[in-house]
Amino acid sequence: MFFSTIGILFQPANLILGFVGVLVGIIFGAIPGLSGTTAMALLLPISFSMDSFSAIIFLGATYVGAVSGGLISSILLGIPGTTSSVATTYDGYPMTLKGKAVKALGIGIVSSFIGTIGSVIIAMLFCPLLAKVALKLGPWELFSLCFCAIILVVTISKGDMWNGLIAALIGAAISCIGFAPIDSSKRFSFGIKTLLGGVNTTGLVLGFFALCTIMKNYGQKKTVNPPVEDFKLKGFGVSFKELWQNKWLILKSFFIGLWIGFLPGMGSGLSNQVAYATARSSSKHPETFGQGNPEGVYASEVSNNAAVGGAVIPTIALGIPGDTPMSILLGGLIIHGLEPGPLLMTTSPDFVYVFFGILILAAIMTLFTQLFGMRFFPKMLKIPYHYLFSGIAVVCFAGAFSTTMSISNCGLMIGVALLGLFFAFAELPSAPFILGFILGPMLEMNLRKGITYDDRGFIVFLTRPISCALLLVAVGSMFWPYIRARIEAKKGSKYQDGEDD
Repeated sequence: MFFSTIGILFQPANLILGFVGVLVGIIFGAIPGLSGTTAMALLLPISFSMDSFSAIIFLGATYVGAVSGGLISSILLGIPGTTSSVATTYDGYPMTLKGKAVKALGIGIVSSFIGTIGSVIIAMLFCPLLAKVALKLGPWELFSLCFCAIILVVTISKGDMWNGLIAALIGAAISCIGFAPIDSSKRFSFGIKTLLGGVNTTGLVLGFFALCTIMKNYGQKKTVNPPVEDFKLKGFGVSFKELWQNKWLILKSFFIGLWIGFLPGMGSGLSNQVAYATARSSSKHPETFGQGNPEGVYASEVSNNAAVGGAVIPTIALGIPGDTPMSILLGGLIIHGLEPGPLLMTTSPDFVYVFFGILILAAIMTLFTQLFGMRFFPKMLKIPYHYLFSGIAVVCFAGAFSTTMSISNCGLMIGVALLGLFFAFAELPSAPFILGFILGPMLEMNLRKGITYDDRGFIVFLTRPISCALLLVAVGSMFWPYIRARIEAKKGSKYQDGEDD
């Protein structure tokens, strides 16, 4: 298995694809307003012409490059390239203002490498074990697992939890369009023949993430490049001695990122904030955070890249995407005829280890590409937005059309983009929506199977221990904020009564 994986990865064409994916990911991650999600949405149609190995190499490399690329604009401009690098701006940009741009970039680049490599190795070890356990689960447990994953994402959604629930329900409802599983009855097509096959994943992803991003940026007049100063960069900015001095901070941030990445739908956007807050609270000099403390850059960049490996574990072992880019990757696997989930490790182990291999290889490529490109990054951030957005729009329409060879898919993409604008206006989160769309078919299939296999109906979901436990976790997570608020209110009233006495 090892030699066949190496043989596939080091084929010249696949090496070139991996490098191009890393480069595109870094560029999309570095330019404010774009993201790895946008990059993967645009590249998904291009991957259709490739074999499954080349496609996963291309998309996997893009994912790794994009997560790491966000540090560039965060440090040089103080504008996060992606949500995974928001916390990097807190101390990275102040270091640049103090003339320590090289040091900040060096810390960020090396920290990103450590987080990715370590988390992917752990994912390689735990995915087979988790898949073996998952193979013993029936439709009752799988339904409860998917339901629990969606509810967990809903409960940590930005803003009102009920907004997250609405977004998830909309995603699940859209996934129901077309033919129903098991009995194949037509539903929700409204007489439109092109909807009988369901909503095309590529059209939905391109519209919701790429085209919608362009519309929002133009609507908010985010079309002017921020000023970029020329930096004199020398050396790599960080030494092994400095890394060793911060080993405990790196280790702690790594496991925070790994755990948050493992939780479905959380991803690097949350992990960098949590790791940064933890680093600040445990620091001997918390007052220096936000003023150019290197520890803030270590914590943010180690954790957001450690979330990469964490997100891979549920995606590969359970078929549940760990974050939004993984949802797109999951859609790509399905389009290429692969079935993500516990059986993937058994039916296509060569494919799984090629995926792990490209994540490690992409991390190495990203490290050297960023170290080499430190002197050119400021120029890359000067690309005019009117050129950039025009090119993205053309790729969106070409990708939507090429998927089905039907202009109606372009119309679907525009409709989904307008839905994305509604989401932005109504402050509905995107993560529950895409998770609901991806997991909707699995949720429905296992629900119908579970009810069909047993005469007791839905009650059987509560009689099986694992299924019942997952459902209790889901319900508990929904009501916990209200329970916690009630407990805190009671404690506050008791404290006031004690003071009055």
